[in-house]
Amino acid sequence: MPRIEYVYWLCGALLLACALRDLRLHRYAFAAFWAILGITLFAGDAVLAALSGGDNLPAQCVGGGVIALGLLAGSGRLRRGADAGAVSARIAHRGNVLFVPALLIPLGTLALILLQPWLHIGEFALLDPKQPTLTALGLACVIAALAALAVTRAPLLAPVGECGRLLDTLSWAALLPMLLAMLGAVFAATGVGEAVAHMVAATIPTDSRLACLAAYALGMVVFTMIMGNAFAAFPVLTAGIGLPLLVTQHHADPAALGALGMLSGYCGTLLTPMAANFNVVPVALLDLSDPYAVIRAQWPTALVLFGANFVLLEAFAFR
Repeated sequence: MPRIEYVYWLCGALLLACALRDLRLHRYAFAAFWAILGITLFAGDAVLAALSGGDNLPAQCVGGGVIALGLLAGSGRLRRGADAGAVSARIAHRGNVLFVPALLIPLGTLALILLQPWLHIGEFALLDPKQPTLTALGLACVIAALAALAVTRAPLLAPVGECGRLLDTLSWAALLPMLLAMLGAVFAATGVGEAVAHMVAATIPTDSRLACLAAYALGMVVFTMIMGNAFAAFPVLTAGIGLPLLVTQHHADPAALGALGMLSGYCGTLLTPMAANFNVVPVALLDLSDPYAVIRAQWPTALVLFGANFVLLEAFAFR
């Protein structure tokens, strides 16, 4: 039976290969940074537990690795490389066909999820039934990488070199989505969602479905702007407003509420410099003089999308 761990092993192996690339280029800080992260993903709790003979050391090892990552990021040694545009100039003549591998990731994930009931050989299922979306995403990324090799006619090991170049360009910001998602889980575990529920109940008329829906949607935007990622805002707002007020009290459809609530949060991603990997890193890559240039270009789209999401929430969450 396939497991989600296979995806993490693949990510860890790729990060270790990128670390080896940086080591050969004498970028020792980058090599250490990606090696620590790669070992954490590739080894996992099972291997660390086997090495330690107990249950406490794995968490301590991972915690030590996180501290080391923070020290490396704060040292100022993770500066982006100077070869960011080398590959773009070499393959620019391929034209719009270069978008095909990128589009294969979302389309391939969707297709694999829809075909999941038939993707098995006997008792062997291609996707992990417990985590079908993530395993489908990992498999779609592999398919997209093979398609990129076919389109660009690059060597077989080119994805490792290009992944390493891109990671070095993004630097520590590449970890922000993962860290911010964990921040949301921490906030939810420490009772922030309950505090939000009490504040909302004291501020708005909870017997009004529209008022609760507006608080949820706007809250997703505001918390996303504060935390920098909708994944961090989602557990807090869902625990504080979504479940107790909209699902339990007003009988909203949890699936529609969660999906469209996340989309509302993504509107906040377009509006905040806290989403550094989306709004700050592109400014650095494009050498723009205005640090908020990306946000200035996105805010009208964010407002239009939020209005559309709110209408869809009202239409589909209470069918």
